Amino acid sequence: MTKVAIITGASSGIGRSLALKGAELGYHLSLFARNMAALESLKSEIQQFSSVEVLLVKGDVSIHDDCARLIDQTVEKFHHIDILINNAGISMRSLFKDVDLKVIESLMNTNFWGTVYCTKFALPHLLNRKGTVVGVSSIAGFKGLPARTGYSASKFAMHGFLESLRVENLKTGLNVLIACPGYTNSNIRNTALNKDGFAQGDTPLNESKLMSSEKVAMEIWNAIEKHKRYLILTLQGKLAVFLNKVSTRLTDILTYNVIKKEPDSPFK
Repeated sequence: MTKVAIITGASSGIGRSLALKGAELGYHLSLFARNMAALESLKSEIQQFSSVEVLLVKGDVSIHDDCARLIDQTVEKFHHIDILINNAGISMRSLFKDVDLKVIESLMNTNFWGTVYCTKFALPHLLNRKGTVVGVSSIAGFKGLPARTGYSASKFAMHGFLESLRVENLKTGLNVLIACPGYTNSNIRNTALNKDGFAQGDTPLNESKLMSSEKVAMEIWNAIEKHKRYLILTLQGKLAVFLNKVSTRLTDILTYNVIKKEPDSPFK
């Protein structure tokens, strides 16, 4: 029986690459995003080289009923779920003293509650198949990043939720993977919210020097198939996590200096 994977935030970036790699591996796919035109384009690309079945569902992970509908439609079409990849997410760039609280709320609703909603509705089906829940998180879930207070908070919350879920299911066969890419070449910085809640539009980083979304997707699928519990990517990311365990003060200083060097940094 062909395995079925749900991918949220599948219309661009890491989510799109996860869908393409999943199709290459032979998974039937249920793809969820707000941008249906981008999903349709992705489906056409998948079906040019793959015979897998693809379901497209338009919706927003921050909306409870949209997440329930995603799971219902997936089960109706495929009858089971093996993998849930909670990938949908947004970022921000603003000092906390300047940010509108609605920005923090938006990040928590998408990054944290979106993961909770989708996982809650999918869980009975995943337990039936001894499947896998994936949270595509960030190094920001291990180390609080300045000017990303809402982003780090949402990823720390995601980690706590998924770690608790893993412990609850030690005896059920459910696997829980927390995947933490470092800086990745995707559109997440372009769509990151500024202090007023609008997309900043430009990235402060040289995207061409970052890990590609295709590489991240390959690593995540490898981790899924090996039933890994954590995946930490890039040397910078691994170093940040390690140093934060050794000396939080040193890591604070290094993190501050990295963000300070960004173009148009909030630290003048």
